[in-house]
Amino acid sequence: MTESVTESAIEAEILRQTAARGPASSICPSEVARALAGDGPEAPWRPLLGPVRGVAQRLAGDGRLVILRKGKPLAPGEAPRGVIRLRVAGAAGERQP
Repeated sequence: MTESVTESAIEAEILRQTAARGPASSICPSEVARALAGDGPEAPWRPLLGPVRGVAQRLAGDGRLVILRKGKPLAPGEAPRGVIRLRVAGAAGERQP
């Protein structure tokens, strides 16, 4: 199933999940990958993590998403490394370009 997942499907799922949580909460990229890979313990969601992170970085560059590292927003253009979380843009004190 992972080869049939498009960037637009990843974007839609990221935006759907972050909107559902709201600006006060965040999601893990693995939640998006698991949702796209399907159900079951053997669903191949891990290969989707790279593409999910890539789409998240593009959305953050567009001002539609905030990437968090250790609970703090990454600086614009900063490459996300390690454990990250995703949150819809627009939380208190955040600017949307």
